[in-house]
Amino acid sequence: MRKGVYIVSGVLLALLLIVVVLMMYGPREVHLTAADNDGTIELKEGQVVSITLEANPTTGYTWEVVEPLDEQVVRQVGEIEFKPESEAIGAGGVQIIRFEIVNAGQTALKLVYHRPWETDVEPLETFSIHVIAR
Repeated sequence: MRKGVYIVSGVLLALLLIVVVLMMYGPREVHLTAADNDGTIELKEGQVVSITLEANPTTGYTWEVVEPLDEQVVRQVGEIEFKPESEAIGAGGVQIIRFEIVNAGQTALKLVYHRPWETDVEPLETFSIHVIAR
């Protein structure tokens, strides 16, 4: 009977330690969507922020970073990824853009949804987020 109590206590202590560590360091990747537009996010060095926005590149529209990145604080990771919502030709879906926090500081990420060759046309949508890196 006593052995079972020690095992349960040990398991509970281990779970508590895992929760504390996760709370201290936070998730490695933080996911943002259109609902986070015009907000502020606090991140730590080494964390990745992925921004997932609706898109349909078959129409010529795509998301693009428009303000120069402050690469002392944040850098883009890889290329913009497209995940279609179905297998149908011309189907829409989402584009995912990832950024990694490389140093402490503050910066803004601004994205536009536009046709890159249409230079004198306002974008269909914009997305911006203020990043505070600790």
